[in-house]
Amino acid sequence: MKRTLPASATRELANRLGLAHKAFKRRYPGAPAERQPIHVAYGGAHLFRANTIHRFGEMALRAMDEYAPDFAAFAKALGFPRPEALPESADAVAAIGKSIQADPTAAQRENRPAWFAHTVFQRVREKLRREPVEDFRIDFEDGYGIRPDDEEDGHAAAAAAETGLAKNDGQLPAFIGIRIKPFTEELRERSIRTLDVFLTELAEKTRGELPNPFYVTLPKVTLPDEVAALADICSQLEPMLSLEPGALRIEIMIETPQAIFNERGEANLLPLVSAARGRCVAAHFGPFDYAASRNISSIHQPIRHFASDFAREVMQVSLAGTGIRLADGPTNIMPIPPHRTKDGAQVTLKQSEENRAAVHRAWKIHFENIGRSLTQGFYQGWDLHPAQLPARYAAVYSFFLDNLEPAAERLRNFVERAAQATRVGQVFDDAAMAQGLVNYFRQAISCGALAADEVQVLTGVSETELRAGSFARILENRQ
Repeated sequence: MKRTLPASATRELANRLGLAHKAFKRRYPGAPAERQPIHVAYGGAHLFRANTIHRFGEMALRAMDEYAPDFAAFAKALGFPRPEALPESADAVAAIGKSIQADPTAAQRENRPAWFAHTVFQRVREKLRREPVEDFRIDFEDGYGIRPDDEEDGHAAAAAAETGLAKNDGQLPAFIGIRIKPFTEELRERSIRTLDVFLTELAEKTRGELPNPFYVTLPKVTLPDEVAALADICSQLEPMLSLEPGALRIEIMIETPQAIFNERGEANLLPLVSAARGRCVAAHFGPFDYAASRNISSIHQPIRHFASDFAREVMQVSLAGTGIRLADGPTNIMPIPPHRTKDGAQVTLKQSEENRAAVHRAWKIHFENIGRSLTQGFYQGWDLHPAQLPARYAAVYSFFLDNLEPAAERLRNFVERAAQATRVGQVFDDAAMAQGLVNYFRQAISCGALAADEVQVLTGVSETELRAGSFARILENRQ
């Protein structure tokens, strides 16, 4: 065959592209191998105690006991799936529940709505008993407010002491951190002081063994300089407090238009993340502050507004493949009953019905908001009240269960096709899609939506393989 280009020309191109692709992989390493929490609960720092996480679970279960005591009531309150197909009477609900427990496979085949509702209900309750909170932020910003310096100093030291007690007693969630105030001109000094007091006290209580990882969340970011300043502070505190290098991780909150686009009209997400010099692991979206900065009234549901969707899309596109986790904002309608009594008095029947309606309404809104976030690729979001947790886990679990069979079939087919392509020396073209499914099932198992054994039966992929986190590694090990 005749050719025109000399071999030296193609070698030079190959070397240049090889270097470019290596740089690209460093910038876009893909999804992190570590577990991603499916939510983060926020609580005011002045209220944090060593048993706060346990109390969150107790309060969430009490809300279910009172306002959704069985799977049919829970499913009807949230509106899934086909609530009209579920039984009405307590006796019928109990009978169907027993039949599902006796033979879940037959129930799934013969009465899927009831099986689905029962499965979600049971797994939510189990989650609330076992791990009610996956991620928690001790909040010194919106959930705390502006207070005198001596008062905030005291709360910072007290919250750190309670965190140390919780760590020593094994009561901390898998992920824990602190949200400080923004690095604005007015609040920067107070913010740094709170972080310093908290970490100094915590390091003393834990003898330099902070919860690992430990997150510092910086709200209302506008400039890469703010993120760089926080990274500098973390780098200075770690050796001074005898912490391991990199022990302090940074999360940034996207709540301003300037965090989306800078003054040159360029997307600002990557510069913000890069300014942390490897410490930034997540970007959280704050729809209410973002909408307010866009002059959008709160009556227009900022979390669902087009302006918020646009910001989410920029976040997704800018940070896709970087390994930076994304989290969506909260639902600000709380499942709190409007009628309460004191001294053991009972509410009236009408008040009881109004309480149930208010809690169900708030649950349904939260459930729908979370489902919307999941379909947009945001697998983590905020919770602001313990009674929101049932709706959180129900939304996540129903999302995974509803897509279980088609997702499992696709992953099984991908593994078979990729193995065949490898045997004949070809390239498997759908590796990115297969990796997305691996991430999907890893997330579902980690949060408790699916059991590892049922995933293995459906996909042929073991929990050990999924936890490795890499589709390419699954194929390599199987060879």
